[in-house]
Amino acid sequence: MEEPHRRIRALHTASTITVYQAYSPEIGRPAIRDGRFPAAWKPDRMTWIKPSFLWMMYRSNWGTSAGQETVLAVEIDRDGFDWALRNACLSHYVPELYADQAAWKRQLRRSPARVQWDPERDLNLCPLPYRSLQLGLSGEASARYADEWIVSISDVTPLARQIRALVSGGDADSAARLLPQEQPYPAGDELLTHLRS
Repeated sequence: MEEPHRRIRALHTASTITVYQAYSPEIGRPAIRDGRFPAAWKPDRMTWIKPSFLWMMYRSNWGTSAGQETVLAVEIDRDGFDWALRNACLSHYVPELYADQAAWKRQLRRSPARVQWDPERDLNLCPLPYRSLQLGLSGEASARYADEWIVSISDVTPLARQIRALVSGGDADSAARLLPQEQPYPAGDELLTHLRS
């Protein structure tokens, strides 16, 4: 079945969705231990969450990039994730969605979340012809994420290394079997119409 050009693909349950982030051990390890971000995590900065495991692997180079050595799977409340989508703005101007660039910039300033649609990645981290969502949280959205939405935080750094080693060794089938089983996220028009670029 052909993939739509833009889709949220994620590991999710009836009440939660798993997103990925990568941090330095100084932030990642306490987050794993305590199930919440430590004081060193800055809620006033924009934080990007990624429902796609392989896009996180691309962004962090399998958890080896400086400052991204600890890869977290953050299970969050779906109501919170959906709230962020409803209150998000695209990170770039799309003439079909906004009266003009000034209107888009006003909306961007007001929105506590922003959306980018970036090429999904394969096991070799090469771009695929369809896109996955990256969700940036700031202000109210960032605070809600850290204080209200988190259900659990787990360390997927060992999984990232295991999959990378299998890919490097030419065993793509075994690597693919270890990937999180991401499925289309049930986000209807109410959540996404204003975010289609």
